[in-house]
Amino acid sequence: MLRALVIALLLANAAFFAWTQGWLDTVVGVRSIGDREPERLLRQLRPETIRIVPDTAVSVAPPPACLEAGPFAPAEIAVAEAALRSALPNTPAGTWLSLKTEQPGAWIVYMGKYPNRELQARKQEELARRKLTFEEVNSPAELDPGLSLGHFEERAAAEQALAQFTLQGIRTAKVVELAAPASSFRLRVERADAALASQLAELKADALLGKPFAACAKAP
Repeated sequence: MLRALVIALLLANAAFFAWTQGWLDTVVGVRSIGDREPERLLRQLRPETIRIVPDTAVSVAPPPACLEAGPFAPAEIAVAEAALRSALPNTPAGTWLSLKTEQPGAWIVYMGKYPNRELQARKQEELARRKLTFEEVNSPAELDPGLSLGHFEERAAAEQALAQFTLQGIRTAKVVELAAPASSFRLRVERADAALASQLAELKADALLGKPFAACAKAP
């Protein structure tokens, strides 16, 4: 009797073990559910609520852009600033800047204008014998043909050089201004987000005297 009971318990344990391992699935058609089964995990995850989001649905805001308009002459900058203030009335202070650039002048110690190329060539030979550095002047037209003994950003430096050439026997040279010193201005927005960039793009070009906002020039 006891032996039969022990055998029955062993068979029952073996059957339970086989059932938990899924060995009886194909025999009795019953699916066992244990921690190893995917059904338990699926019920926990609620698969009907899971949604795959494609990469295109994830939008990343573009980085701020540096935009500027100009250059404007001193007589133009007030008009451009007024147009920008009108277009961006609620923009925080410091959003845009007015940048000033100083352009140096240009002067040369000049010899000429010669009536023909032959006379210019003779002057070149004379300067070469004196071991003086020179170059031909072809522009502007009113200085062609002519010769330059040096370029300078300040008139005082050019006048000083002329005095030295006079001491060396150069009597026909003079100081000529090619370009006067000048100031120019640019309106710059260093960190324009997409919304601000759109506002600047909509600003009419004629309001900015034909100089609309564009990407900032790279530093030299």
